[in-house]
Amino acid sequence: MATISSSGLLPVIVLMSWAAAAAAAVDVLPVPFDVAYSSLFGGDNLVRSSDGRTVQLKLDRYTGSGFVSKSAYHHGFFSASIKLPDDYTAGVVVAFYLSNGDVFPAKHDELDIELLGNRRGHGWRVQTNMYGNGSTSRGREERYLLPFDPTAAPHSYAIAWTPAAVIFYIDDVPIREVVRCAAMRGDFPAKPMSVYATIWDGSAWATDGGRYKVDYAYAPFTAELSSLVVTGCAADRPSLECAAAAVDLMTSEVAVMTPAKRDAMQRFRSRYMTYSACYDRVRYNGTDTGGGLMFPECDDSDRESFHVWGESKRSSYDYAAAGGGVRID
Repeated sequence: MATISSSGLLPVIVLMSWAAAAAAAVDVLPVPFDVAYSSLFGGDNLVRSSDGRTVQLKLDRYTGSGFVSKSAYHHGFFSASIKLPDDYTAGVVVAFYLSNGDVFPAKHDELDIELLGNRRGHGWRVQTNMYGNGSTSRGREERYLLPFDPTAAPHSYAIAWTPAAVIFYIDDVPIREVVRCAAMRGDFPAKPMSVYATIWDGSAWATDGGRYKVDYAYAPFTAELSSLVVTGCAADRPSLECAAAAVDLMTSEVAVMTPAKRDAMQRFRSRYMTYSACYDRVRYNGTDTGGGLMFPECDDSDRESFHVWGESKRSSYDYAAAGGGVRID
């Protein structure tokens, strides 16, 4: 069996071709908190349910809170159902993400789902991002509206990370796919990462670029997380075992982009995406990586739908008109 190299795609392609005939089943069953996670910070602001299946993360004027996986992983599928705080939540950030910044502070990898609070009557946003090998000066942010009220009930947010691609999901719908290509070089996450969930004060940037801050008169802000799924090969496992697990993952339902899934992703992106670094020629000084693209993995076919600063010209969804009672604008 070929092994997976972080420096090239040929072994990945060989593995995928070898395994393409049979899709693998990947375990996506939720696990109790204590099986996979431990408290990271926040003390009493992290509250476990009596059955260990639900965790509350709270932010008050003294501290936020968060947890981290007990293992780092060579790729995997990671998800959580999250119910967000309501009312005035400007400046509040609830993040579900992968990172190895504790191990590689100057060369870290990261995959982010960040839920961004808002003023009363204005909906939460979600932001995805990716860093590889310390590429923090080349942020690949995308931001989206949410087509539901995330404070009324839990919704699922997930990351599928393989040697060949990253897929971000909301409620089992893929909202973003980043396919690894050789031109990305070290910008694609390739080192083992841990899984994190946190709530914290992002007043400096989270709501309208920092215009609206956290107001602790509305604290504590509480996010409830449940249905915790952690499926991956732990970093301390033998390399051949993790290579085999990567094949199973790459040929599983969570990682294979069928035509139906790709159509669903395109529908979500065309309606709800509000910003993409792929089209931000102001932030990146008009430079590109060839062919008019900000990054080599970008699809330039939709450039005319975005302003030169990366904001969408077309995304405006009125949740109230859909019966939800919350305006997202």
